[in-house]
Amino acid sequence: MSTLTEANSQVVKSEGDHQQTNTPEIQTTFSVEEIQQMLPHRYPFLLVDKIIDYVPGKMAVGVKNVTFNEPQFQGHFPGRSLMPGVLIVEAMAQVGGVVMTQMPDLPKGLFVFAGIDKVRFRRQVVPGDQLILTVELLSVKQRRFGKMQGRAEVDGKLAAEGELMFSLVS
Repeated sequence: MSTLTEANSQVVKSEGDHQQTNTPEIQTTFSVEEIQQMLPHRYPFLLVDKIIDYVPGKMAVGVKNVTFNEPQFQGHFPGRSLMPGVLIVEAMAQVGGVVMTQMPDLPKGLFVFAGIDKVRFRRQVVPGDQLILTVELLSVKQRRFGKMQGRAEVDGKLAAEGELMFSLVS
């Protein structure tokens, strides 16, 4: 499977009818359909609506529009809907999954949580909020393990942050 960035390279004809390949155009945004090509998650567990910024091998910024009709709000909590912290962390991890799956020098497969460190929740996230999820790659070890720093913000204010570790499952 090629990365979406590789799929965007173009072949153009120059004046002498010679074909030349342009350097691949780096895709910096991804729609939900493109995210579904990268991640196995589906409703109700796909928690990223789009990627609004992407730097290959370095970082990604995703958006999660929090809506009242999501199933977790039926019980968390009646009369006072709060997005569970574990789902905020999962949303950050899914943005991290976009970074990991698009790295051409890593084996293909499923990256799963291997650990979560230093996670702190700073503000409540409620229906109507738009989570901006920024995940930066810190390190890759043995081409199978990744460590990332994640941040979730609402209206420019920090909602959650922490370190996320991933492991490749064959």
